[in-house]
Amino acid sequence: MKLSVGFWILAAAAALATAAEAPGLKVTKKYAVPGDGGFDYIVFDGSANRLYVSHGTEVNVLDADSGKLLGKVEDTPGVHGIAVVPNLHRGFVTNGGNATVSVFDTDTFKTVAKIAVAKDPDFVLYDARSKRVLVCHGDAAQITAIDPEKQAVAGKIDLGGGAEAAVVNGRGQGFVNLEESAMVVSFDPQALSVIHKWPITGCKTPTGLAMDTANDRLFIGCRSRVLAVMDASSGKVIATLPIGERVDAVAFDADNKLIFASNWDGTVSVVRQKSANEYESVGDIQTQKSAKTMTIDPKTKRLFLSAAEMVAPPAGAQGSRMRPKPGSFTVLVVERQ
Repeated sequence: MKLSVGFWILAAAAALATAAEAPGLKVTKKYAVPGDGGFDYIVFDGSANRLYVSHGTEVNVLDADSGKLLGKVEDTPGVHGIAVVPNLHRGFVTNGGNATVSVFDTDTFKTVAKIAVAKDPDFVLYDARSKRVLVCHGDAAQITAIDPEKQAVAGKIDLGGGAEAAVVNGRGQGFVNLEESAMVVSFDPQALSVIHKWPITGCKTPTGLAMDTANDRLFIGCRSRVLAVMDASSGKVIATLPIGERVDAVAFDADNKLIFASNWDGTVSVVRQKSANEYESVGDIQTQKSAKTMTIDPKTKRLFLSAAEMVAPPAGAQGSRMRPKPGSFTVLVVERQ
């Protein structure tokens, strides 16, 4: 039977629609967050079912189920990242405005110490194996290791380039993106040494980073609009897949084999892991323009993204970057429907 051109057009459209809807995920809730100012990282704390949200010169703490504001960590100028050490009831916030790390009590949200570090502290995470808080620096081109019990700097790793996001594999090895040189550095968080440096073939300006620790695969979000998949044992790039514009965060759902890349353009690009070496794009989740920072609840699989309505700066204002409209800051909840 001969099929018409119209049939094939409709079939192609249906296939595209199916691909776009394949993840079955969408924005289901929006948590309005009071206050003004810019924003960067958002972090889910599974030990208390909380969200720590960088915002202006403070960190807003929300209940992850209701969005209720539980408190604030104040006086965090140029706030970027947040890391939580549950057994010590301590949290750590990177302050780019004055090159410090704020240490706060996760029960009261009160700041208990400030640690001076090198310039431009940004992304931060806690490595449970080495029992260290690891601070990534852009301008200083290093990782600072902090002893969370002593609340003091334990040492540093010189990287030779500005550090973006980092992950650890739970077996004594970490990985960090170097943004300008498009490289991944493998490092030892205990010995504070560099192990390997690998170019990210097919990638420019890497930002977000996630890891499949079971298969030794790194998922690297690149501002050149690709997700790069790297073998963490050899540095070989296995695949690159298209994603949206101005990616900033990457997350991995190990149970459902889905990789998420959140983009400034108002999408979360979704990639399915068919096997350790096979990947396919399965569509986008529509979010909100500016929603480029993201965190995942590994149990419920919910994604949380920070966003705001962005407006041009007032006439005569210094700088030309768009700014959040006062009163428009929100946290988006994405889940399966």
